[in-house]
Parts: sequence; structure tokens; C-alpha cells
Amino acid sequence: MNNNFLNQKTPNEIAKSLAEKIKQHRKKLKISQENLAQKSGVSLGSIKRFETKYEISLQSFVKIAIALDLDKDFDNLFTSKTYTSIDEIING
Repeated sequence: MNNNFLNQKTPNEIAKSLAEKIKQHRKKLKISQENLAQKSGVSLGSIKRFETKYEISLQSFVKIAIALDLDKDFDNLFTSKTYTSIDEIING
């Protein structure tokens, strides 16, 4: 029986996690919300709403990721892991 569904995150939990990671990265780079808005072309209100309510359009999310130089991380999104041996599959 597959109990994996019990460990699935809700859409809000996933959105919250993404928003928190973006916010932490923004702060690490010492970029204010205002500067991020200017750099990304996303309104300050949208950035504030994303960081507090975890709501944002996909287009705006991508613009923010580009402005924070995180867009390269999208390349690995939804990719399947390839295995080189049966041991990797068993221990994977």
C-alpha cells in the first residue's frame, strides 16, 4: 500500500516554502523589496503579497527568480533521475 499521499504537502505549504526561500535569498543578497521590484519589474505590492500571503502569478515568480539569479534552478524542475546501476535504484 502506498502511504506517500500522507506525506504530500498542500499547495499552500509549497507556496509558503517557495516564498520563504525567495525571501531568505533576497535578504542574503541585501536586496530590499523595493529594489527587487525595480530590478524584476514586478510591483512592490505583488512582492509583499508573495512574501506574506504566498500569492503570485507564475510570470511574476519567474521575473523575481531571474532578478535574483535563481532561474538556472528551473532547469532541474520536473526532471527524472537517471540511474547508472541497480544499486542506485535499490538505495535511491
